[in-house]
Formats: sequence, C-alpha cells, structure tokens
Amino acid sequence: MPASRSYDPHPSYEPVGGPVVAGWAAAVAELAPGPLVLAVDGPAALDWDALADGITGSLRAAGRGTTALDVRRHYAPEAHERLPADAVPAGDPFFTPLSEARVGDLFDIVPRPERPAGDGVAVVFGPGAALCGPDVLWYADLPKRFAEGAIARGETPVGVNLGRGDAPGDLVRLFYTDWPVLDRHRDAVAAGVDRWFDLQDPHTPASVSGDVLRATVAHLARGPVRTRPYFNSTPWGGQWGARELGFTPQAGNTALGYELIAPEAGVLVGADGGPQVEVPFPLLCVWHPEDMLGEPVHRRFGTSFPIRFDYLDTMGGGNLSLHLHPQERYMREVFGHPYTQHETYYVTAAQEGAQVLLGLTEAADVDLMRRQVEDAIDDGTPMPVEDHVQSHPATVGQLFMIPAGTPHASGAGNLVLEVSATPYLYSLRFYDWLRKDAAG
Repeated sequence: MPASRSYDPHPSYEPVGGPVVAGWAAAVAELAPGPLVLAVDGPAALDWDALADGITGSLRAAGRGTTALDVRRHYAPEAHERLPADAVPAGDPFFTPLSEARVGDLFDIVPRPERPAGDGVAVVFGPGAALCGPDVLWYADLPKRFAEGAIARGETPVGVNLGRGDAPGDLVRLFYTDWPVLDRHRDAVAAGVDRWFDLQDPHTPASVSGDVLRATVAHLARGPVRTRPYFNSTPWGGQWGARELGFTPQAGNTALGYELIAPEAGVLVGADGGPQVEVPFPLLCVWHPEDMLGEPVHRRFGTSFPIRFDYLDTMGGGNLSLHLHPQERYMREVFGHPYTQHETYYVTAAQEGAQVLLGLTEAADVDLMRRQVEDAIDDGTPMPVEDHVQSHPATVGQLFMIPAGTPHASGAGNLVLEVSATPYLYSLRFYDWLRKDAAG
C-alpha cells in the first residue's frame, strides 16, 4: 500500500565551505608533506584493525612510509574496571549511575610514537589516540545505533565495549559507562579535529575537513534542523509508520520512532546520492549552546539538550509495559543524573476504544500491587491492572501530563507523540502483560 504522507527518513544538509569526500585515499591526499604523527580517535565499536589497514594501505599507495601504533594495546591491565560507577544498589543487573570517568583513565602512561623520518606518517589509532599529542588529528565516528542494534539482535560483537576487547558486547555497559566516557572525550577533542570521518561504510568512509565540520555545525545551529530519525522494533510495536509513512524497518514494526533523542541523534551532511557524514547532534549544543538552547536553558542544563521527541506506535500492536521514571531526587542521588524524565503523551491517532493508562486509582494498594507483580514474574499470574492503574480514553489531540514517579503506559491502538525530558535510560518497568522476550 502506498504511503499516504510524505516522509523523509534521511533529511540532509549541504556542507559549508568544502565537500564531503569518500575513501581513505582522498583523505590521505590532503595530508601535508613531511614527517607526521597522525592520530585517529573514535568510539570502541569501530573495526579499528580494518581502519588502520585502510589508512596505512592508502599511505603506502601514495608513496609515504608508515608505521601503526594501536593505543588499545597500551591500556593498563584491567583498565576497563576503572570506568564504571558503582551500582546503587550494589550488583544491580540493569542500572548503574552514569560514569564520570575519562578515556585517559584507561592508561597508566599514554603511548608516544617515534617520529617518522622523511615523508613518513606514524599512525596512532584507537579510543584515546588524541591524547598522544599528534600533528594531525582525525576522528572516525559510527552512530550509536549500530553498536546498540548489534547487541540487541544477539550478535554480541566482540570489542564493542570500551577497554574490553575480548568480551562480547554488553548493553548495560554501553549505555551507562562507555557512551558517557566516549561522549565526554569526543566533545573535548572535537574542536581540534582536522578531519571527521563517518564509518557507516567502512570500506569507503565519508569525511569532511575540520574547518568544514565547524562551519557546517555553526550554520546548522542558527537555523531549523532535523536529525536523522530512526526506528526501533519491540514486541508491542504497531504498523502505523509502515502504513502511513511507507517506512518499515527490517524487524517488522515501527514501535519507537525517534525524531530527536539528543545523545544518539545525528544530522546528515552531504548531497542526496553522494557521500554523507552523520554529525553527532550534541556537537551543535557543545559548540553553540546559546544558539541551540538559549541562555536560561543553557544555564540550567549546560550543553545537554533537555527535550526529546519520539513516536510510540501501538497501532495493531499491544500495550506498553507499565512503568515509571525516578523522581528528581532519586534520579540525582542514585543514578547521578542531574535531571529526571517528566513526560507528556500527545495522542496523534487512535483506534476506537484505545486507552492511555496513567496514575494510580483511589483504591490502589501499593503493597498488594507489588506482591501481584512478583507473582506475575514468579508464576505467570496476571496482575489485575485495572485495580491499581487508571485507564483514560485516548482522544486525538489530547495531551496527557506524566510527572516522574507516575505509573503509565500507552495502550494498544495508539500513535502517541512523546514529548519529554531527554533522560531515557532509567525507565523502571514493573509489569509487561506476561509477554516473553525474543529468547522466550
């Protein structure tokens, strides 16, 4: 069935001041003559060995001698244990506070390459390479959805977590440790980057010069900009996105349509049909906070873009799990996040009889509710949700306010635009309608 609405899943913008180029050879051709130390930094999820082979091979093809130094081999023993924050409560398998560590904490001593002779290039690569004091700094990036998706699909890629090169990928580690550490590092070094790469095509990476990156980000920060949306599929997901937008991910439903979730969002730079670089959205806020946020919001939230927009699609799907988000003090003291996740649901479309579950009933017994949740987990006894949680008719155009600490869920048959505070990692889910996960 053709889509009934026009929807662009890949909005893009022209670079300012120079082109987006494709391939390692084109980037190597831009290097100055003479001996150079070239550092290539970026996230742990990259195939760093293939990247190093691509760069050194292009250098040799250009007639330049080269050596390679992998900084990952110089991390301190058990360095990965230095990065996570202590879980509260200890041993919690699902949540930890956001790490406040730095990439530099992985090293006892940052390695320094020998300076090459003649026209040679010493290539230093891996997360933390920028710390070696290079002549030229490249940053190779890969959008976060690639690592997250690979782990969620059960592929458990080895080396995707920072400092754990021999271990299968772990989502908890990725969300709460690796990304905060790597984001902090990226934001610290980005202003000095000489070339920025997008490794979505690892064989022919796209790149822009650092000057073009900065000019383009400055331009984007001053005008309307739309990030590249992405969709996640879930057991409760619906089909509105496929039917109305003509957009269906491989997993088969459009449960979560993220239009903007700042920590993971990117802006596509480059012409349609040509090479494109997906620039991390947080760079716009880090480099131009008052253009993006305004002075009062910048003062309150720093460079954290505090609002997110996503669609919850249960058209032809099921109920969301019942859940709530921590209140502000708990969020700050237990999880270390400076603000919490208040939400709103705006009902964009609804089937007849659709409901929004929100708030406790007057007769709710929280102790009984907890016992019934535990029974559901232990022996599959359904919880009588209607005894504890209010149900409201979903009316198109209605806005539901959802303060942190309030039990809630969108029911089946809705398309809800969720406009909420940006924190998204601390959803405390307590009842999922006895659904099984992919592993049964």
